[in-house]
Amino acid sequence: MKLALMCRNAELYSHRRLVEAAEGRGHTIDVIDHLRCYINITSNDPSVRYRGETLPRYDAVIPRIGASVTFYGTAVLRQFEVMGVYPVNESVAISRSRDKLRSMQLLARKGVGLPVTVFAHRTSQASEVIEMLGGAPVIIKLLEGTQGIGVVLGETEKTAESIIQAFGGVNTNILVQQFIKEAGGEDIRCIVIGDKVIASMKRKGKEGDFRSNLHRGGTAEKVKISPDERSTAVRAAKAMGLNFCGVDMLRSNNGPVVMEVNSSPGLEGMEKATGLDVAGKVIEFIEKNAKPGKTKTRGTG
Repeated sequence: MKLALMCRNAELYSHRRLVEAAEGRGHTIDVIDHLRCYINITSNDPSVRYRGETLPRYDAVIPRIGASVTFYGTAVLRQFEVMGVYPVNESVAISRSRDKLRSMQLLARKGVGLPVTVFAHRTSQASEVIEMLGGAPVIIKLLEGTQGIGVVLGETEKTAESIIQAFGGVNTNILVQQFIKEAGGEDIRCIVIGDKVIASMKRKGKEGDFRSNLHRGGTAEKVKISPDERSTAVRAAKAMGLNFCGVDMLRSNNGPVVMEVNSSPGLEGMEKATGLDVAGKVIEFIEKNAKPGKTKTRGTG
């Protein structure tokens, strides 16, 4: 098969592993920086140009689009979809998952467990927001934050009110969430491919940090998840429409609650914690599922 990997940095561990896995299984794979692509929107003959050449018709494309370039990246991916190229994750699904508010609304509609969450913009009623969540402590998140950036813990009502008002003062949208104390600064990351959880790990934040992101100095280890956690991860992926994603959950007293569904999960932490060949599983999924024009939206959603 002829594959394309859409990414900005070919040297990242995840991207090197995907290239290795594809070539190791006998496929050819081109690495394409989507920000350097031009889209030719022409009736009956759509194309993508890259480095002065028109790209060939690929069998499948693996999108690894960073959060800061979601708009342009999904536009290029949508063009591949219009051309009939099979996407591991569709442009519409990626856009859904990147919008924190939209993703949580979709998860709630599907009955997936979530922490109690309030969406606000420049609210002067910070105390009312905190009351809706059952009081402090609460987690305050910038809607556009990633990798633990823009996430703050309001330990007391006064502190939480001050943070909410400060964010409101810079004209930004925020999510305020119930703090799951019983999680103890740990979360579960599951990798879902197709309709199965193929790997899972437990992440713990560094001492004194409630955030468990590995980018922030957290640690990870292999973990056995419950049937309920497995089901929650798969249902969260399906709600987004993602074939390949990371689902981050907390273990609460009321069962698993989903914090985020990541359409471009890193492979390094998971592969090192579990010893599993996650990249190989992605290529295996493509081999079984890639067919010309096999998308739900065909680039029109």
